[in-house]
Amino acid sequence: MKPARERILDAAHELWLTVGLARTTTKEIAKAAQCSEAALYKYYGSKEQLFVDVLRERLPRLAPLLHGLTAAPGDRTVQENLTEVARRATLFYAESFPIAASLYAETRLKARHDAAMRDLGTGPHLPVEALDAYLRTERDAGRVRADADTFAAASLLLGACAHRAFAYDAKVGKEPPQDVDAFAASLARTLLAGLS
Repeated sequence: MKPARERILDAAHELWLTVGLARTTTKEIAKAAQCSEAALYKYYGSKEQLFVDVLRERLPRLAPLLHGLTAAPGDRTVQENLTEVARRATLFYAESFPIAASLYAETRLKARHDAAMRDLGTGPHLPVEALDAYLRTERDAGRVRADADTFAAASLLLGACAHRAFAYDAKVGKEPPQDVDAFAASLARTLLAGLS
C-alpha cells in the first residue's frame, strides 16, 4: 500500500475530478484514501494546502518549466520554448479546470479559497508572472522585440490555454479543432509573430 500522503493526494485528485473541489469534504477524501481525517490533517492543515499539492504533484508540471526557462532559456528557440509552455499549460488547465470550476458556483467558498491561496503565496497569477519574466529575459537578449509588451504576451498565451480548457471541457462533447501539440505550436507561432 502507498504511504498515506500519496493516497491522500490520489484520493483528492480523483474526487475533485469527479465531484468537484467545492462539494468534496476532507472526510470523504480521508475515507477514499483509507485513512482517518486526523491523518489527513497531519499532512495538510487545510483543503487549500491539499489543493496546491494536487496541482503541483498530480497535474502536468507548468511552474518548474517556467522557472527553468527564466533561469536558463537553453539552446532552444523562443518559438520552441513557447510551444512547450503552451503544450504544458494546455494540459495543466485541461486537468485543473474541472477541479476548480465548482468554486465559482459558491461565492463565499471562492472568497475563502482565494484568501487561503494568498496566505499560501500562490495563485493563478504566478504562471503569467513567470512567463512574463522569461519573455523579458528573451527581450533583454534581443530575441524578442525591444518594445514588446511581455506581460500582455504572457497573458495572451496562458489565457488562450485556459480558455481552451473552458471552451472544450469534456462535458460539452465537442472536440477542439486541433490536438494539443498542433494548438501549442500554432499558438506559439502566432504569438511570436507579434513579438519578433
